[in-house]
Amino acid sequence: MLIEVITIFPGMFASVMTQGVLGKAQERGILNLRAINLRDYCTDRHRVTDDYPFGGGAGLVMKPEPVFRAMAHLRHDHPEAVSILTSPQGEHFTQEMARELAGRRHLIFLCGRYRGVDERAREKLFDREVSLGDYVLSGGELAVMVMIDAITRLLPGTLGNVDSLEEESFSPSLLDSPQWTRPQDYEGMSVPEVLVSGDHKEIELWRRQKALEATRKHRPDLLDNSTT
Repeated sequence: MLIEVITIFPGMFASVMTQGVLGKAQERGILNLRAINLRDYCTDRHRVTDDYPFGGGAGLVMKPEPVFRAMAHLRHDHPEAVSILTSPQGEHFTQEMARELAGRRHLIFLCGRYRGVDERAREKLFDREVSLGDYVLSGGELAVMVMIDAITRLLPGTLGNVDSLEEESFSPSLLDSPQWTRPQDYEGMSVPEVLVSGDHKEIELWRRQKALEATRKHRPDLLDNSTT
């Protein structure tokens, strides 16, 4: 998969691109992740990417010209790429969306900044607008990093244990059950007996029940999408 990120702060992606899951996916040739500097598509001396909004008001707006140029360049060889704008008015990012996007070959993200992008660019250039949630970030870079991580770990070959994808929280629409590891006893606190019983059917049933309890307590909204 090819993922290209248009940003005015490409340096923010330097460490993320080489560490953890993203680093391993690139080493294995599963992912090609590129950070594109939007300022490279400016034609003015100071490489300005923002300006004041017509009609007045506080804040700045991302200019259309560099965004159009950047998108035209990236789409030239990949017209099938899915373009995504980070935006507070976008649909909320979910695990289901991560799975859908993981099935694409080429994604282009634009990290929104300031009060947003000029409406002409927003309407003409992007297939989807996506938001992480109802809160304010300084820019879309952190949001894009989160989305790329969630998408990449779903790509075949990225994770060593494929089964873990099915057992994680939100797969299928439930939080994960509580987890324990060695030592079995620690300062008077013991691992539940069922987990050391060796009875895999009972363990599976117990974990399912605990996952339902955790979801009912912390995220009851997810139960509408799960089976009991």
